[in-house]
Amino acid sequence: MHIYTLQEGRKLVNAARAAIELRIKNPMFKPDIVESSISEFDEKTGVFVTIEHYPTKTLRGCIGFIKSEEPLKKTLVQASLAAAFEDPRFVRISGPELDESTIEVSILSKLEIVDDGEKTRLEAIRAGRDGTLIEYGSYSGLLLPIVAVERKWDSRRLLDETCAKAGLPKEYWKQKNVKLYKFQTQIFREDAPNGKIIEIRL
Repeated sequence: MHIYTLQEGRKLVNAARAAIELRIKNPMFKPDIVESSISEFDEKTGVFVTIEHYPTKTLRGCIGFIKSEEPLKKTLVQASLAAAFEDPRFVRISGPELDESTIEVSILSKLEIVDDGEKTRLEAIRAGRDGTLIEYGSYSGLLLPIVAVERKWDSRRLLDETCAKAGLPKEYWKQKNVKLYKFQTQIFREDAPNGKIIEIRL
């Protein structure tokens, strides 16, 4: 996994906010305006953008890409706009709402498949370090590593909740025909709306 500096993380978070602000002001704006401001980010990697109300930390939008064939400069802008305007759980974000929200960018490592077997899977997953992806047929669910940290879950609870996110019964991760993947993230976040950008270390 490529490790980004705090300065680079700040550029990514600022770009995410800029893309959302520009879309609010002009629905016809061209994303390449923002992409050009982070033109050096050519790595092809997964990224998620999370929007939270401040200071309640209530989720306002979260969408991303597990992996991408596009460079990060494009994927980040796409994820930012999707989190703000296309998350099916929420209405489109407005300017006043954005002014009361923080932006978080999570850059994903490559997925690593976890072998079958309940014991093996429990030992392989470490809550607070790993994010999880469950796939079974047309069902899939993903939880970022920070979710387990914020909710104080252990590995078993993380796996159960990933199944629930996929629309599957909890404990379904024990089934051999269910694919389980793990990954890590590097996280950059505003500490207040449009405020100081910090790196969150899990």
